[in-house]
Amino acid sequence: MDRFDYIIIGAGSAGCVLANRLTADGSKSVLLLEAGVKDDALMVRMPAGVAQLIPDKGTYNWGFWTEAEPHLEDRKLFWPRGKGWGGSSSINGMIYIRGHARDYDQWRQMGLQGWAYKDVLPYFKRSEGFEGGGDAWHGGEGPLKVTRSADPNPIYKATIEAGRQAGYKVTADFNGFQQEGWGPYQHTISGGERWSAAKGYLHPILTRANLTCVTGARTTRLILEDGRCTGVEYADETTRERKIVHANAEVLVCAGAVQSPQILQLSGIGNPDDLEPHGVPVVHTLKGVGANLQDHLDLALSWACPKPITMYSQTKGLRTLLIGLTYMLFKKGPGSRFPLEAGAFLKSRPDLDRPDLQVHVVLAAMRNHGNREAGPVQQDGFTFHICQLRPESIGRVGLRSADPFDDPTIFANYLAAEEDRRALREGVKMMRLVAEQAALSPFNSEELFPGKAVQTDAEIDTWIRQTAETIYHPVGTCRMGVAGDPMAVVDADCRVMGLKGLRVVDASVMPTLIGGNTNAPTMMIAEKVSDSILGSPFLAADEAPIEEDEVRAA
Repeated sequence: MDRFDYIIIGAGSAGCVLANRLTADGSKSVLLLEAGVKDDALMVRMPAGVAQLIPDKGTYNWGFWTEAEPHLEDRKLFWPRGKGWGGSSSINGMIYIRGHARDYDQWRQMGLQGWAYKDVLPYFKRSEGFEGGGDAWHGGEGPLKVTRSADPNPIYKATIEAGRQAGYKVTADFNGFQQEGWGPYQHTISGGERWSAAKGYLHPILTRANLTCVTGARTTRLILEDGRCTGVEYADETTRERKIVHANAEVLVCAGAVQSPQILQLSGIGNPDDLEPHGVPVVHTLKGVGANLQDHLDLALSWACPKPITMYSQTKGLRTLLIGLTYMLFKKGPGSRFPLEAGAFLKSRPDLDRPDLQVHVVLAAMRNHGNREAGPVQQDGFTFHICQLRPESIGRVGLRSADPFDDPTIFANYLAAEEDRRALREGVKMMRLVAEQAALSPFNSEELFPGKAVQTDAEIDTWIRQTAETIYHPVGTCRMGVAGDPMAVVDADCRVMGLKGLRVVDASVMPTLIGGNTNAPTMMIAEKVSDSILGSPFLAADEAPIEEDEVRAA
């Protein structure tokens, strides 16, 4: 077959959701194109396998690099992005976070009707199969399994108590009534397995006769005729033989914040100033394609632990083999978890209306993360990863050449804004305060990084420039907007401005970066847009209470 009702480009977090929802009633044929392979490797299925998947370019990781970042001492940063069924949900840290309610209310204030928190909460709940069932904030029957933290390691409990001792709030549910504070994370893990978008949405529907899945299919361009997208040209990843397939209804680009703009640009959709230097004919001018790149920049502050209870001792010597054997036989033990089960959402200054810092507590001492020249320290310890949630620094994604097999250029422009530098600097001081509290004293023998020699603001800023890395949350490069917005790429239903039969549905459409991990919001977006595509009525708004409502009322 070379003709389908819908063609979905990318079997990642959004693409798997759309494949499921669009084939549900059996009346529409769907082709799902994925450049990578199926997600059948042990390291993908085993939650602890993430440590093998993130650091290197490989079968399941595109392994991009940024351009030299001028505010990070011209370092090029490694950007892991998922490749294959499940996309980045098959290689991420499996943390389930939606972001702050006001993030979505802000989208509505930008003119995007239907994207307020009360509008998107029903789609989060439709997607979610929360452990123990649904309630005012959680869904209990959705395809995406979500479970509470289960690791009994005392460091997690101690960090939460230390946060309370330092004067910060404590919360039981980052996705519920109150996001702000220290507390346990929830994870897309169930039965000891990673619960990716592919696991939840794609695998259960592979027998549907109206779904065709093709792997090893690199999209080379969109077929545009008279203002309409009518199909897709793709190439075999190995032979590079090209084929054209046609869409009766729509083409849905779900390739992520890096590759969705690249696909549009290769097809002649974008800013002429970006396309013409590479000899790409301009078919449709949209100046916002590739612009508005936003990402969370992260620091790794580490302390040595005098007790042999962290990942270093748990995985030393033959214990790694025992972990693997226990996992393969019983799906239990450290292999069934990811050692990141507590954290926090905090304000770097009290006048903010929502937290602007996020903390991930890792049971390993780390120099930094994401840089292949560094990694875990060979001793017991723990790390506070802290990232700034709402950066003012904006970057871009562009073409390296007209060759679709070339990686795009990524310029994140980290720390261009003073507010970004201030917030991270303050975050370092806040983490040190927490680490000094009595609750952590049994587990904290020495600060490893940045170390006691780094004290003044200037010294902290230098350390940040030398060590900061991405925490893997790029968004915004095909952002939603309203009519008349010169930088909008898609409308509130994710339809590409000025073209028919074409939508972008993934993290690239977010107009602003939400305050948290971006995987669950990406799936929510696909859930909501699937109703728009099918012409189904949107789910009724849900007015579940949040702490900030009471603050405003007071």
